[in-house]
Amino acid sequence: MTDPQEIKAALGAGLLSFPVTPFGADGAFAPAPYREHVSWLSGFGATVLFAAGGTGEFFSLAPAEIPAIVRAAKEAAGNTPIVAGCGYGTRMAVEIAQAAEAAGADGILLLPHYLIDAPQAGMVTHVKAVCDAVDIGVMVYNRDNAILQADSIERLCDACPNLIGFKDGSGDIGLVRQITARMGDRLTYLGGMPTAELFAEAYLGAGFTTYSSAVFNFVPALAVDFYTALRRGDRARCERILTSFFYPFMAIRNRNKGYAVAAIKAGVRLAGFAAGPVRPPLTDLTDEETAMLADLVASAGRP
Repeated sequence: MTDPQEIKAALGAGLLSFPVTPFGADGAFAPAPYREHVSWLSGFGATVLFAAGGTGEFFSLAPAEIPAIVRAAKEAAGNTPIVAGCGYGTRMAVEIAQAAEAAGADGILLLPHYLIDAPQAGMVTHVKAVCDAVDIGVMVYNRDNAILQADSIERLCDACPNLIGFKDGSGDIGLVRQITARMGDRLTYLGGMPTAELFAEAYLGAGFTTYSSAVFNFVPALAVDFYTALRRGDRARCERILTSFFYPFMAIRNRNKGYAVAAIKAGVRLAGFAAGPVRPPLTDLTDEETAMLADLVASAGRP
């Protein structure tokens, strides 16, 4: 999808997800199990998959590893578009974005810059540099130390025709509602809170039509069931799934820092895929916690 408007339309057309990045016994990226997992996921109707994103441990990858991950995702995903993670300081982000585009990425998700807070003018310059460096569509991810205000988003939309998406992981509904009200259909809006289903109803009310589901990695049918119920306004069904699966999952996820990723990778292993461990500085679930997750997954078909 070389036209940014095509990936924009795909992003807004349904559920999204971030495949985990598997590592082998030597700690290196393992392309064969990755392709197997991505191929399986592509059969469940996600409209876009994100390679080397947050759930894919972008923060633990060397920039040189990202093109191979993008290529493997493209090989396995069939007709499902692939968006590549991107981030760090401006020069690194530009290099990652260009390498991902060359590897076949259909779009770029620009994660927060590294470490320090920055003024709005600096963040605008940063995002514009990435947009200017590629021809494919770019999405910004508002979270942590990279919170663009509505005025900044508007400036970027005016300056960058290929800025096509806004993803929020801040939880600041007042800010995101201001952005959706001001920018309207100029952007596609993506929910990006950890375990996004917990916040999906609130974000739907704020003008967000979709979100990225991490649990889609290992219970894709359940993730699609929840998304379908949400979009048709079946609140009773949403509440049953939240109560039977997502709130217990949240309890496991909250047992340790970094489990928003580690618990997903554990789930992928339980689903029968060779995902390998998480990379440091994250740690994997304990055996006890993995057993708790296995019990929850076993009951996931009966919410």
